[in-house]
Amino acid sequence: MKKEYFKSGRINQKLETRNKILNSAQYFLNRGLEFTLEDIAKECGISRATVYRYYSNIEILVNKAALNIQAENPDKIVENIKEDSLEDRILYIQNYYNKLAIEHESAFRKYLSSVITSNPSEIKRGARRKKTLQLAFENTSIDNKESEKLINLLTILMGIEPLIVTKDVVGLNNTQSMEIMKWGVQLILKGYFASKKE
Repeated sequence: MKKEYFKSGRINQKLETRNKILNSAQYFLNRGLEFTLEDIAKECGISRATVYRYYSNIEILVNKAALNIQAENPDKIVENIKEDSLEDRILYIQNYYNKLAIEHESAFRKYLSSVITSNPSEIKRGARRKKTLQLAFENTSIDNKESEKLINLLTILMGIEPLIVTKDVVGLNNTQSMEIMKWGVQLILKGYFASKKE
């Protein structure tokens, strides 16, 4: 959204319009449909000029809409599982982000496509997965350096990127993808904890 436009006028009304635009974009993304700013304007019942005031091109809108998909806050995710074992916490987090990726696969694919074709310095990816894992690793006996390496490695096995690889490259379906990624995490943890017993 253009910051200078947002700073002027009635904030609540502008937030409502912004949310209406994002929700309309998510409608198209979640169905895997191509759309333009004109399509968004028509869906919202507002002018294209109004949409343009918020998002100057379709790529920016696609990025914002994909990122705006409702995901739980990392703190809330970990709050629900804080009493579980570390392995159970990690598997829960992985399952959460993999299900999110499957439920919003079209939107995430569209977002990744937009990011790949954009200037990487202009678009910053979110880091919810890593942040959630960092919270899960708090107050464990694992050394900070090893903890960071494990978190980085485990992050690779959750979300849209590995889902694309398992489906598009390996040829698995959603269920098989979830199972193979879970197995990968279990093997990593088993290997790590076995190495600590030696």
